[in-house]
Amino acid sequence: MGRLDWILSGFYKGQFSKAIPILKNALRVALYQIMFLDKIPEYAAVNEAVEFVKKLQGQKPADITNAILRNILKSKDSLRYPDPQQDEVGYLSTFYSHPTWIIKRWLPRFGRAATEALLAANNERPVLTLRVNTKKVSLHDFENLLCTVNLKFVKGRYFPEFLKLTNLSNITQWQYFTEGYFNIQDESASLACRLLNVKPGMRILDLCAAPGGKSAYLANLMEDNGEIIALDKFDARLLMVEKSLQRLAITSVKTFAADALEYKNENLFDAILADVPCSGMGTLCKKPDIKWKKDLLDIRKLAETQFKLLKKASTLVKIGGAVVYSTCTIEPEENYEIVKRFLDENPNFSLENAQQYVPLEVVDENGCVQTYPHIHKMDGAFAARLIRNS
Repeated sequence: MGRLDWILSGFYKGQFSKAIPILKNALRVALYQIMFLDKIPEYAAVNEAVEFVKKLQGQKPADITNAILRNILKSKDSLRYPDPQQDEVGYLSTFYSHPTWIIKRWLPRFGRAATEALLAANNERPVLTLRVNTKKVSLHDFENLLCTVNLKFVKGRYFPEFLKLTNLSNITQWQYFTEGYFNIQDESASLACRLLNVKPGMRILDLCAAPGGKSAYLANLMEDNGEIIALDKFDARLLMVEKSLQRLAITSVKTFAADALEYKNENLFDAILADVPCSGMGTLCKKPDIKWKKDLLDIRKLAETQFKLLKKASTLVKIGGAVVYSTCTIEPEENYEIVKRFLDENPNFSLENAQQYVPLEVVDENGCVQTYPHIHKMDGAFAARLIRNS
């Protein structure tokens, strides 16, 4: 959208941002077809947009639409973006369609080349990753099933139960989804669960459980033997968790509706997953609208809630037990800065290095899990393992 709007602003007489929404969106769709799709002839993209605007807004806006798109077609090969030498932020923001506040944050942190690689990765088409439900089917049998229906896949990067589909399909309509042979889950989600290091028979709390993917994976890792309390504030969201657990035939997870910050339990837990609400800045490939809806203020507001949730989790874990704090963001204020502040205020907790539990290449300099879309080919995620010592 950022790149399309930049081009359209150059050809629109007046302020493109103030154009009527129907005109704006028709121009965006047509220009997207012209620039990014190869099966739609350019004349057809123009005609469709003109007819659409004419039908809803009349002849004059349709003529404007026609004129703008034909002018762009004439000069398609000489379109100019901001000069990367003169205006690095403007160029990256426009060409890779990310708001400038993100570029200004990432450039000093990652440098030019890595920032550009991350922006490009966020714009790629997302792949669909399946996690095989080993309670229902063996990995070998499930891979054979995929082959029989001609669904091409590659194995996950770190754990064998994750398979990436190379051709997208309406996978939830497949009978084996309904029968619970697999879940749709990014491989990055596995790292926080692995970091919790659960064993059969343990008592676990998933503090912010919905939609329930991590609860289900923890149950798999525990061989569905033990107890997992899946906590969430809203009944409707827990209903979604219950449906998923039922489909996957998991019996060790119990859902419980409560505000996590007010939750009480007499018996302390062996381990707790605090997978807290976050800005989602590691998932822009799958949820591209996030970048246009969030800003720096949102990140700072979230950080306060995240800290409170981690603090709450720390009161519910046994001595010797672990709390894993995790997010699906790559922003330091939501990640290591929360962990550091918590450790400064709670000397009875210590940070355990993640490399004992997960592959070394996903562990950062602080000993926490941190993945990036352009490096690890999965969502950006963070996780830290905190041990209660006294």
